[in-house]
Amino acid sequence: MATIKDIANQAGVSPATVSRVLNYDASLSVSDETKKKIFEAAEDLSYRKKATKRNSSKQIAIVHWYTEKEELSDLYYLSIRLGIEERCKALNIQSDVYFLDNIDEISNEEVDGIIAVGKFSATQLNELTTVSPHVVFVDDSPDEDKYDAIIIDFEKATKTVIDYFLNTGHESIGLIGGREQLKGEEVARTDLREKTFITYMKEKAMFDCNYIFVSSFSVDEGYRLMKQAINQLGDHLPTAFFASSDVMAIGSLRALHEANIAVPERVSVIGLNDMSVAKYVFPSLSTVKVYTEVMGETAVDTLMERLEGRKIAKKIFISTKLVIRKSVR
Repeated sequence: MATIKDIANQAGVSPATVSRVLNYDASLSVSDETKKKIFEAAEDLSYRKKATKRNSSKQIAIVHWYTEKEELSDLYYLSIRLGIEERCKALNIQSDVYFLDNIDEISNEEVDGIIAVGKFSATQLNELTTVSPHVVFVDDSPDEDKYDAIIIDFEKATKTVIDYFLNTGHESIGLIGGREQLKGEEVARTDLREKTFITYMKEKAMFDCNYIFVSSFSVDEGYRLMKQAINQLGDHLPTAFFASSDVMAIGSLRALHEANIAVPERVSVIGLNDMSVAKYVFPSLSTVKVYTEVMGETAVDTLMERLEGRKIAKKIFISTKLVIRKSVR
């Protein structure tokens, strides 16, 4: 495992700055560029698979549904993007990255195919396919009969977390959940993790609507939602929480720490993603590992298949794994 010092050396900053950035220290004032260097160094040092170099004349566009600034608040998508870029480098494929605010700069004369990371509206989907008919979606499947997609089974991952909590004796389980809003849509979409949590807890006859707290995916919202839970529930605060993403879990841990609520003695927390910073927070975060680098690699390989002539669409699920660290008892 890469150390704080390793990340600091690669990013060109002090170990103290790395530690505070990885823990999302709200009192730290550093530029987004410095944060980006640190997060990318942490991801790069955790990325171990190196493929044999191959020659390719292909050029692809990596289209990110976030802006570059928004990407720093949700490292799940950053790590997918870096996985795509690493695979492109290994195959000598030319790739250019476009964020939500500069998609219109893509030239259909220069691009052989597109890897679209995140979730896109019908209007954006039309814009992408106008540039190239060869589009692979990562983390979404807008039309499985037409487009290739690389996704995660969030339903299974959510059930795995709940089963772990139940098997370790928890009788009250809460959700710190997130929803995503697509450009051009007025209402945020209900997330599959939230849907599954509610359905599965009802199946177990353990559902309590007072234990559900949902907003957008970010450290700040995870922090705000956990503070809300603490204030509203008091002594009735659940003994376990599933946070729909690691960034929300990290914000939740900070709120629990400020309220002097012991983790994991009083409240256990499990996130989702196992992003590179999860092991550096305190206490180290238990989480469902999403193999984001494999998602990126698979997206590139799947696009290459399309460009080589495959006509039938593929929908590929990448497996997940529960990783237990010190935020659970």
